[in-house]
Amino acid sequence: MNNSRRIEESLRETIISRPDMILDDKDLMNALIAANERSVGGNIVDLRGIAMERLEARLDRLEDTHRSVIAAAYENLAGTNQVHRAILRMLDPVSFEPFLRDLDGAVAEILNVGAIRLVLETAQPEADETVERLAHILSTAEPGFIDRYIAPGSDAPQRAVTLRQVDHGATFIYGDKADRIRSEACLRLDFGAGRLPGMLLMGAEDAHQFTPQQGTDLLAFFGGVFERSMRRWLS
Repeated sequence: MNNSRRIEESLRETIISRPDMILDDKDLMNALIAANERSVGGNIVDLRGIAMERLEARLDRLEDTHRSVIAAAYENLAGTNQVHRAILRMLDPVSFEPFLRDLDGAVAEILNVGAIRLVLETAQPEADETVERLAHILSTAEPGFIDRYIAPGSDAPQRAVTLRQVDHGATFIYGDKADRIRSEACLRLDFGAGRLPGMLLMGAEDAHQFTPQQGTDLLAFFGGVFERSMRRWLS
């Protein structure tokens, strides 16, 4: 009996000296509240208990939101680092052909996409030797092709970046990889006054990698760096 009393006194002293230990324990607090409700009887409405339940539900929702925000921040940081690495790799080559070949090699690998392709509008249909050697990466098309490809039948100004899901990629652009493409990012390129536009395409086998609901700031930045690099080679 004395031993039991000693344990109770010890527990009592611990609770008195460290009440936060009880307050921070969600299961203990729920047990205490439930015991209090049983003691007052079922015909009494405990407004304080109802308020606590509502506050607890709001806290749970707040914690879920907090976790989602943190997860999104980490994802954005990872995406930013990924794009920065791809840009640094893209700027390494000192001549045009390695610059383009890297797009569908190291750069595509860093960005985790299945294929990267470049389309240039041209008023001269005949291809030169460079275009033929890079045919698996570079395609040429007649003026107006890019607008029709991005938004068929639309006269509205085109956005710098368009993300969408597709049943398959265009064979004319993706070649033997076309059947595996399920989503793509279309980056419209401006090469300066007096030059026809271009388009950089990133094709992914994952249908959810590029969707219209996603943000495009990082890809717009990547496209801006790419088009400025291309101006050097086109000058």
